[in-house]
Amino acid sequence: MPSPVSVPVPVPASASAASARPIGVIRVLTSEDPAAVATHGTAIEERYGLPTVSRCIPGQPHGIHDDDSEARAEPKIVDLARELADAGARTLIISCAADPALQKTRQAVGIPVIGAGSAAAAVALGLGRRVGVLGIRDEAPPAVCAVLGDHFAASARPDGVHRTTDLLAPEGPAVVLEAAAGLVASGADTLLLACTGLNTIGIRPLLEERLGVPVVDPVLAAGLLASYAYGG
Repeated sequence: MPSPVSVPVPVPASASAASARPIGVIRVLTSEDPAAVATHGTAIEERYGLPTVSRCIPGQPHGIHDDDSEARAEPKIVDLARELADAGARTLIISCAADPALQKTRQAVGIPVIGAGSAAAAVALGLGRRVGVLGIRDEAPPAVCAVLGDHFAASARPDGVHRTTDLLAPEGPAVVLEAAAGLVASGADTLLLACTGLNTIGIRPLLEERLGVPVVDPVLAAGLLASYAYGG
């Protein structure tokens, strides 16, 4: 089995002495490109000023996109979480809106572990009452629905998108916008991006500008909760 890609990230000069223990970001999309692996950690650093270290699980070039790929990813996530915790991570983020292996990972390590999906749902509840969920599966992730409860309005999948890598196609932003517009037209007053690949393509500002509703990015939502778990 290939080794996870390790991406060291420079610690911001403004960080405190505690920053020697970074937030560990677990990517479920395998890549040999250090910059690509670090994308979500970089977004968290820029938003919250906290250091991150990003690593990806092996053998999943299309990430998690169905039950089988999620089942294959779960033991890899737990193993990588243990490695990051042993290396000194202060908090962990599983950067996938399905929250794969979240409870198993929490049981395996002695530090806080945050799932991007449930984090996004928690933030969305603070912004609206009818949350539309935009993802890459035909149904919203159970981890998201469990938090939203009665505030879940509807879900949508962009046309032609079945895996996170499909979002990188030239037509990706257009089909995402079309699906998001449909959710708003059906009554959603807040949108939740239920795929962390939507952070990768930077779609949130466009959706908010065009549709006029708050849009919750799961990577930034996870970073927000990590900033609380991280401590001073």
